[in-house]
Amino acid sequence: MNLKTRLFGRTYQFKDIKEVLAKANEEKSGDRLAGIIAESMEERIAAKHVLANLTVADLRNNPVIPYEQDEVTRVIQDDVNEKIYTEVAGWTIAGLREWILSNETSSEQIKRVSRGLTSEVIAGVAKLMTNMDLVYGASKIRIQAHCNTTIGLPGTLAARCQPNHPTDDVEGVTAAVYEALSYGVGDAVIGLNPVDDTVDNIKKILYRFQEIKEKFEIPI
Repeated sequence: MNLKTRLFGRTYQFKDIKEVLAKANEEKSGDRLAGIIAESMEERIAAKHVLANLTVADLRNNPVIPYEQDEVTRVIQDDVNEKIYTEVAGWTIAGLREWILSNETSSEQIKRVSRGLTSEVIAGVAKLMTNMDLVYGASKIRIQAHCNTTIGLPGTLAARCQPNHPTDDVEGVTAAVYEALSYGVGDAVIGLNPVDDTVDNIKKILYRFQEIKEKFEIPI
């Protein structure tokens, strides 16, 4: 497994796959605060180059959190379809990306292969894609879900409103909900991701959601 590459006259050596995945990511403030971001655009490109040449097996065999230490990792690993995994284990991450984007690859094929992939593999291939790659690849897969409304139907534009606020100010959350609804993008799901997850705090925000629902007669 090669975690080293030479680009622009400089050799880049990464200590493990976890570092490769972190530094191949596009710049994000959270990554910067966590101290895991690539130090330069050149290092980010180097990490992507290394990632592109790793195989599906490399990423499965080196989960970000070891199998023995994390229950989520165990659930994901144990749920992998071993027959499908064996078929794609030798594919490079770059090869998987090209396969997903190929005009010859169908939605059914992508769904089938996904059952043989772990989260690290899926994250890895996403880090090699542009925004348009992600849009095109995702457009091949139809996932429908229904609660009070149905999302994922062909030809239907849907959105998820996530009205976060740094202090859970109810008026700030309300403003975010109104802004989201003003775009009129069809079916909408309004979620809640509070900073303070105490019962009293969540209740006051959910009560405001209920008021908005009753005011505009919308399903939430």
